[in-house]
Amino acid sequence: MSHYYDNDPNVKSERENFDYLYRDIKLSLQTDHGVFSKGKIDFGSDLLISTFLNAYPPGPKKKILDVGCGYGPIGLMCAKVQPYSEITLLDVNERAIGLAKDNQKLNQIDNADIKVSNCLDAVIDLEFDFVLTNPPIRAGKEIVHRIIEQSGQVLCKNGELWLVIQKKQGMPSAKKKMEDIFGNAETIEKSKGYYILKSVKA
Repeated sequence: MSHYYDNDPNVKSERENFDYLYRDIKLSLQTDHGVFSKGKIDFGSDLLISTFLNAYPPGPKKKILDVGCGYGPIGLMCAKVQPYSEITLLDVNERAIGLAKDNQKLNQIDNADIKVSNCLDAVIDLEFDFVLTNPPIRAGKEIVHRIIEQSGQVLCKNGELWLVIQKKQGMPSAKKKMEDIFGNAETIEKSKGYYILKSVKA
């Protein structure tokens, strides 16, 4: 059986379109079978997008990494709201990456770079101001913790990891891992059992 966190899941393609709004900014998005949250934005990603962009409205250039991007709503909305920033989107699922690239073209976004990557392997030698992730919980705790560990490697000084996770799906252990890696972890927002956690690299 294939999962959304697999590479190139062997499932029939049946694309579906919908529009996603942050304030008055619209993304037109295509989704498909074999990717996370087909047909609508999931609550956790929406909460992460709105919380992060409310905290960091358009301004100076930032380097932002979206890990486990799926078809691209988090990274592409950041790219659209913050046109001076450079956004990198990563996912292990090739179908998701194909969708994200098509969604980038569909929305005429030119400040995003989209790559196939197992966790952060493809960018481990680069540096970012922010890492945003709605991690693939069903891939297991080891993958979530590896994303947290690798975020510590790629973030610049004072860089921030923002992670959304449900309490019942491992929030306490993820928060402890963030504290272990960064020495700090703060709950920025919580709603309907979802937590937005933030760590700052000293």
